[in-house]
Amino acid sequence: MDYSRKRWLILLASCFINLCIGSMYAWSVFSAPMAAYLSELNGITLTPADLSIVFVVANSIGPITMISGGRINDTFGPRFVILAGGLMFGGGMLLCGFASSLTEVILAYGILTGLGLGMVYGATISTSIKFFPDKRGLVGGLTTALFGISSVILPPLAAMIISDMGVIAAFKIIGGAFVLIVCGSAFLIEKCPAGFQPAGWTPPAGAAARNSVDKDWRQMLRTPVFYVLISLLMCGAVAGLMCIALASPLAQRMIGMSTIAATGVVSTLALFNVLGRIFAGLISDRIGRINTLALACLLSIAGLSLLYRAELGDVQTFYVGISIVGISFGAFMGVFPGFTADQFGARNNSVNFGIMFSGFAVAGYVGPTLMMTVFRHTGSFKGAFLLGIGFSLAGLVLTFLYRLFARRASVQPALATK
Repeated sequence: MDYSRKRWLILLASCFINLCIGSMYAWSVFSAPMAAYLSELNGITLTPADLSIVFVVANSIGPITMISGGRINDTFGPRFVILAGGLMFGGGMLLCGFASSLTEVILAYGILTGLGLGMVYGATISTSIKFFPDKRGLVGGLTTALFGISSVILPPLAAMIISDMGVIAAFKIIGGAFVLIVCGSAFLIEKCPAGFQPAGWTPPAGAAARNSVDKDWRQMLRTPVFYVLISLLMCGAVAGLMCIALASPLAQRMIGMSTIAATGVVSTLALFNVLGRIFAGLISDRIGRINTLALACLLSIAGLSLLYRAELGDVQTFYVGISIVGISFGAFMGVFPGFTADQFGARNNSVNFGIMFSGFAVAGYVGPTLMMTVFRHTGSFKGAFLLGIGFSLAGLVLTFLYRLFARRASVQPALATK
């Protein structure tokens, strides 16, 4: 079979699947109407902030199935993993259409959908990267970009359904559609043959030696570089997740935007997040992964500094700052799948990247929690931006620490140290 051609169909199917599961980041569209629905149904008062726990749980739980599903993916192939994950992801959203309490929403959306997300996301990205050893940065950027762009496309569609039919119907319709799309697309995904090389591509000098020492997760955990990289991912993701989780409240409380105007901020942040994934993935194939991530840390510091300076009515400064933060966050999401394969080999990348992705899960808890804690104690979000700058500075230091360990290592990935 000519996988050199078929790999593009597999990449297209993976991107389409990720477009569906990226709807996880559109939770803010559902939170307000769902809070109103549950409040009326149970005679209590719930706010969108009360439902933020759903997003935190869904974000934090994904690495569990990225790791367990990754083991199945590396052994038997991605099709079964994506089928099972698609049923869990879409099924969780579908079950939200029958929820009558916050606990049931947490179980359905937070846990079931979150677990499904981890299985599907890990399988599509790792499989695509294995088929493209010649374009790991670009492919990592594209597959994660389609995941991110969902938060631009889905909100207006979901808002229209919610407006016409209500939030319960929206969960049922969208969840059912995602089950069909993700599970149907899974049949186009195949396992990458061991040692696959695309036609006409010659591995760069030293690549054969690196591929012969692919590390499994136990070997990866014994390397100091792993702990540097997982810490770098966590530090790099904190700033973006601080803003993504609370983009609309930030725009309204800090700048005085209306609710409608604040939706433009959410879309802008999502758009630059997507652009960051694509361009950083492409650039990292040329200048190296670690250089790209160091640049992303500097951009994050600049963006957070602008947000810290933004005052009531300072719309332009706020938009520039939030856009730069989006680019930086996207860079980390786009570069790390390929970076993990560069560092520890492609053969076990599904499991290895699943473990590495737990750094993102930590950031998914730390970022929003920092924002809300600072706001509760000070009545302002500004102090959280200073903490975010601190994380970005720590990330910049970690890029230099990585170089130190890479120089000492007996095997150095060419792209990472380029």
